Amino acid sequence: MNFKAISKLAPVLSILIFNLSCIDIKKAVYFNDTYRAEIAAPPVDLEPVIQKSDLLSISVMSLLPAATEIFNIPNENKITSSTSTGTNSNAAGYLVDKDGYIFFPILGNIKAAGLTKKELRENIVKSLVDKKLLLEPNITIRYLNFKVTVLGEVGHPTVVNVQNEKITLLEALGLAGDVTISGRRDNVRVIRDEGVKKIVTSLNLNSSELFTSPYYYLKSNDIVYVEPNRSKVASTSRTTLLLPVIFSALSVVIISVDRLLR
Repeated sequence: MNFKAISKLAPVLSILIFNLSCIDIKKAVYFNDTYRAEIAAPPVDLEPVIQKSDLLSISVMSLLPAATEIFNIPNENKITSSTSTGTNSNAAGYLVDKDGYIFFPILGNIKAAGLTKKELRENIVKSLVDKKLLLEPNITIRYLNFKVTVLGEVGHPTVVNVQNEKITLLEALGLAGDVTISGRRDNVRVIRDEGVKKIVTSLNLNSSELFTSPYYYLKSNDIVYVEPNRSKVASTSRTTLLLPVIFSALSVVIISVDRLLR
């Protein structure tokens, strides 16, 4: 490349370097308002509300183990369902139907949707005791489909299955490959289904206030969305507009070179 060509490229390179130097690094850093701090997070209610289509494991124990066997059968029977990939997935447990009920042996239909695990547990225990079916029953309820979805500008958008029923926003983002350099850390949205309504909130990962937010701990079926920053949107738009021009220019160059070689 000769000196003339380099001198023509110099202004373009200068503009690029100037634009890069104007990038606000703080926007790409987590909790940049905190160096050393002790943050007292308010008590967070981690007990999610049971929803329709939830799959529950309900284990029953009592002083007479043989009498409890019938109540644990649904935990052993597998439910087959179709997935988006066309394969079948099997899971055992109590499925909350479209009307919000589970079918519990002997007791029949029991309302589950809209209740917490604790409330459902107390209702089942009371029914078993009132009907004198079990003596001092002990019931454990767990979610078999506790999951959160992470979308947008992350390493790999994914659905995270949570085995221990407890996950923070940062853990979910980490499992999804972290926020990319093109993602907005100051406006991460969490969409939460509360049964009768959906709540959408925005969280700022640049601020330590995240730790005191009631949305720091995610609940089952939460959706996390990281939107692209302006640079990503602008570059995508410019690329879309410039591609036809670039291809046209390349076509002219190819034709010109072909004619010169003849």
